Amino acid sequence: QVQLQESGGGSVQSGGSLRLSCTASGYSISDLCMGWSRQAPGKEREGVAAIGREAYYSDSVKGRFTISQDRANNTLYLQMDNLKPEDTATYYCAADQRSRMWVCRAVAAGRADFTYSGQGTQVTVSS
Repeated sequence: QVQLQESGGGSVQSGGSLRLSCTASGYSISDLCMGWSRQAPGKEREGVAAIGREAYYSDSVKGRFTISQDRANNTLYLQMDNLKPEDTATYYCAADQRSRMWVCRAVAAGRADFTYSGQGTQVTVSS
């Protein structure tokens, strides 16, 4: 069982930056497809970034968000720059088995099919 714990959410003005962190336990992140999804009120959960052998981004965040991982510390990051009010959402750290690497690739289409998710951290961007 993969357990995920996010941190780093908060409130920021439009154009600002935030960095989310996710600590994983139960599995080495080297053996997983790792990613981030988000859900705004009244909307479906969407995938925003994922990393397996390479990184994948949805069109809505490409060029502004950067996903990275520290395998030694089993930690995943999401650097979010040039934030916009439409980025306001609860952000979830997510993971899936490497045998389901298609889940990582599907994030590029905005899908969030991950088997495992954390509890979420709130990101609020004001205009």
